[in-house]
Amino acid sequence: MSRIGKLPIKIPKNVACEITNGIITVKGPFGTLERSIPNELTIDHQDNSLCISVNDDSKQTRALHGLFRTLVNNMVVGVHERFEINLELKGVGYRCQTSKNQVTLSLGFSHPINLDIPSDIEVQVDANTNIKILGPDKEIVGFFASQIRNFRPPEPYNGKGVLYKDEVILRKAGKAGKK
Repeated sequence: MSRIGKLPIKIPKNVACEITNGIITVKGPFGTLERSIPNELTIDHQDNSLCISVNDDSKQTRALHGLFRTLVNNMVVGVHERFEINLELKGVGYRCQTSKNQVTLSLGFSHPINLDIPSDIEVQVDANTNIKILGPDKEIVGFFASQIRNFRPPEPYNGKGVLYKDEVILRKAGKAGKK
């Protein structure tokens, strides 16, 4: 039995959970998330907690047990608090701006990069170089942050690029030159 899977999921007061026809729906102040549950797992909704249990003891079911417990817990936490990822732009002339539903990045290319913001994500920009991505779905927030980062991943010689906040880049020495 999974050590993570057998832990109960505590539900905060302002979050509502519904389980119908193998689909769990979690509603909170920051949105509504849905996920389908495999037939091998069952979810018991007790007072202020959810418990996930397995129907059989196959290897695949045991693998899904901890995974789906974590996914459902992320849904509960996301609609209650929201997930946040901070990015920093380091480099000469690297900037970011937001409009209604688009992020415009200037990352040293000959053209600006326009990226559409998914509907359930909020993007905030501080001082043109700090990007804060907020949303209830951890998967979508992380994917959007990785999309931005993939345009200019940090490079080890000068440390320029799009970095996660407080990320440490191992620096390499450049060419040694003549002695």
